[in-house]
Amino acid sequence: MGGIRVGTCAWSDHENFYPRGLKAGDRLAYYAQHFNLVEVDATYYHLQPRRNFEKWARVTPPDFVFNVKAHRSMTLHDRPRPPEATLVETFALFREAVQPLQEAGKLRALHFQFPPWFTRSRESLDYLRWIRELLPEATIAIEFRHRSWFRGPEETAATLAFLKTLGYVHTICDEPQIGSGTVPPVVAATHPQLAILRLHGRNAETWYRKTRTSGERFDYLYSREELAEWVPPLEALAQQVAEVHVLFNNNRADYAVRGARMMQQLLQLVPPGDEGPTPPWQNLDLFSTSS
Repeated sequence: MGGIRVGTCAWSDHENFYPRGLKAGDRLAYYAQHFNLVEVDATYYHLQPRRNFEKWARVTPPDFVFNVKAHRSMTLHDRPRPPEATLVETFALFREAVQPLQEAGKLRALHFQFPPWFTRSRESLDYLRWIRELLPEATIAIEFRHRSWFRGPEETAATLAFLKTLGYVHTICDEPQIGSGTVPPVVAATHPQLAILRLHGRNAETWYRKTRTSGERFDYLYSREELAEWVPPLEALAQQVAEVHVLFNNNRADYAVRGARMMQQLLQLVPPGDEGPTPPWQNLDLFSTSS
């Protein structure tokens, strides 16, 4: 049976989680006292220098691991699509920057989250093949944001088979089920080493809204009952792969860390009532649905 890791997408925010006065540069080390997994999201907005990854590898414990989100140009969020030569250069810079995590044994996956306009088409399939050519040895997780990839049983089976053929990790999503710009929570493993669940919240009202911050869009605090529904599927996935990652992307206030700690407790990854090193929010009702 594989292990299950729980963490959040990014560590820089999380209101009321960090001790008052803690420097921004010391937050990752503090975060790593409570969780053994994080997704680096800053790379989606800006390519990060190699020295940042060297520091992140240095300040985290030996058993701590990272997933790193691909730059927005690499997932075709930038329109029009960048020229091929520009993309090749970006991929090379990205691959070189993350090497310190790879060398430290702390890099688990490169996460490619595609936009809603990346629909199931011959062009999209070809682009996914091209990524594998550029990153032949990397463990790559693929997340879709358009329902065409999982529209029915046949499309779902074809998508999963395609990901498996290329050695990609299928990313399972928990998100509101409204319209074509969402995908259903297809629980399946396509890679023997890794399965990923990303929880975006279930706020249907803000899902398509243009908001000032991502926290406003993913404004949702999971209840204990909602997260408990995921325990059996996650435990089943752990029987199939070497490692399961559970990542909270509902990054409003401290909702992500509260959900992550709640999930750790539900999965019995921490002793009942054990909060680890005393966090500022230790007296919060972790199972409350109030903000």
